[in-house]
Amino acid sequence: MPSVAIVAVPETAGSALYGMVDVLSATGNVWETLVRSDAGRRVFDVRIVGPDRAPFRCGHGIPVTPDVGIGDDPVADIVILPELWLGPDEDVRDRHPELLAWIRRRHAEGAWLYSACSGAIMLAATGLLDGCDATSHWGYRDLFRTRYPKVRFRPEPTLAFADPQGRIVTAGGTSSWHDLALHVIARHAGPGEALRIAKVYLLKLHVEGQLPYQALVRHTPTADAAVRAALTHLEQHFRDQGALAGAVSEAGIAERTLKRRFRSATGSTLIEHLQALRVEEAKRLLEAGGLPVDEVSHEVGYEDASFFRRLFRRLVGLNPSDYRRMFAGLPDGSSMVSARA
Repeated sequence: MPSVAIVAVPETAGSALYGMVDVLSATGNVWETLVRSDAGRRVFDVRIVGPDRAPFRCGHGIPVTPDVGIGDDPVADIVILPELWLGPDEDVRDRHPELLAWIRRRHAEGAWLYSACSGAIMLAATGLLDGCDATSHWGYRDLFRTRYPKVRFRPEPTLAFADPQGRIVTAGGTSSWHDLALHVIARHAGPGEALRIAKVYLLKLHVEGQLPYQALVRHTPTADAAVRAALTHLEQHFRDQGALAGAVSEAGIAERTLKRRFRSATGSTLIEHLQALRVEEAKRLLEAGGLPVDEVSHEVGYEDASFFRRLFRRLVGLNPSDYRRMFAGLPDGSSMVSARA
């Protein structure tokens, strides 16, 4: 029976913590209970590991009573770092030093390490992701770029493998702990057991990845007045054919200098930012109504609809029609109403 240590600190999101505890504890027995089988068993020995054994409250005041503390130096075959409630500019490298050292020890002694969503920030703080592929919620892309440049951050996949053996696996957005739980169960208990758990909990793998869910445009504070002027111009005139030339003109500096300073300040090029603005507006139009895709393309500044479709798929991971089917109707709940009717 593999021993599983699920880490909990005051920053932890309770839904991910207790969801993972519940699903892994139910592995091997909940399906058997529902079908009235006598073959139920415990597959994982699951414990919550806290800073110490004292009860505390994690994110949103949810109570946590750890089974064991870091000071006990617990041994575990599997270590899971659930989501943390962190702002996009927050870091944890100066928090919980004993915990970070314990994670490194567990890895050195052969444990499998898994993180969900922003738990990857804690994993990055250990240094174990340096030089490796990793994912987290797309909202932390700039944090990884500036604080952990040695990590090859990938915002598009749901799961990212840091090593060929899969001993370190990071999962993407907030509900990606579902995908991570199914991966852990499949890896350590078998694909059949993972499928049974998926059926019981109505879990599904997010095979579309994170791209359809991420915001392509994020506000980037900068003290560079020229970059701010270019950003403002693009936000106001992104539909115009001369948007890039106008941004350079508004910045008042040489185009090559602006391109260099813009990328340094925002992490993207001028053309990438313009494309993000246009595609983000296209997403809004697709979500809101029934405009044909060719008209959406024209509305956001692209005369060539085939180019627009290729660009949209590259940035969003879906073609425009599939994106509309996935997200149209969600705001007013009409899909749910018709399903109940």
